[in-house]
Amino acid sequence: MTNAPPDAKLSRLLSLSVHEFRSPISVVSGYLRMVLKDPTGSLDERYKRMLEEADKSCSRLATLVSEMSDLSALEAGTASFKKAPVDIRALLSETIGGLSPLTDRTVEVELTTGEGPAVVQGDAPRLKAAIGAILYGVRREIVNDDKLMVEERYAPFRGNPGSWISIADGETIDAVRAAEPDRLTTFDEWRGGCGLSLAIARRIIDGHNGTVWSAADVPRSAVIALPH
Repeated sequence: MTNAPPDAKLSRLLSLSVHEFRSPISVVSGYLRMVLKDPTGSLDERYKRMLEEADKSCSRLATLVSEMSDLSALEAGTASFKKAPVDIRALLSETIGGLSPLTDRTVEVELTTGEGPAVVQGDAPRLKAAIGAILYGVRREIVNDDKLMVEERYAPFRGNPGSWISIADGETIDAVRAAEPDRLTTFDEWRGGCGLSLAIARRIIDGHNGTVWSAADVPRSAVIALPH
């Protein structure tokens, strides 16, 4: 599997959208915060709660616009990667420790690492964001288990040494880890509820000459391969 070529039309559309959305979102958010900070305290509590929810939605829209800007640069091939040696096992541990909690339930994340080399040439902050987005996306879809398994192992990737990261719940992790290449399918980066973070994550991993897949018969899963 080869990395997808940059999509100039998608990049242009995203760039124009960012420009058009950013100003009105800033205006609406600014006025909402001015009203919420009214020093007179005359705002009715019920309307205050409504405005607070509207402000939260504006913040969410601002985040999406920021993601659109990042995705535009990645899609155009203009995003910069400051690569240096990265211990992928240490990065996984740090990423898992910083995951945001789910709002409706608790799903623990258990990490198992392998032996042998585990150093990649990568942009640590970008890799951390990408892996974190994938972990969060898979974790939020788990409904029959209270644990997400993350297993890293040293194995060849495209004829060179690499790190393979399998992500799934406790019932399916064995099948995902053992999946042959022909059972790995395109990772669904357009899942609802994740914004554009998964699309960004896939392109960041592509930018590190890696790949992210799903196991064909395990939709709530991900397999990441990164070359050393």
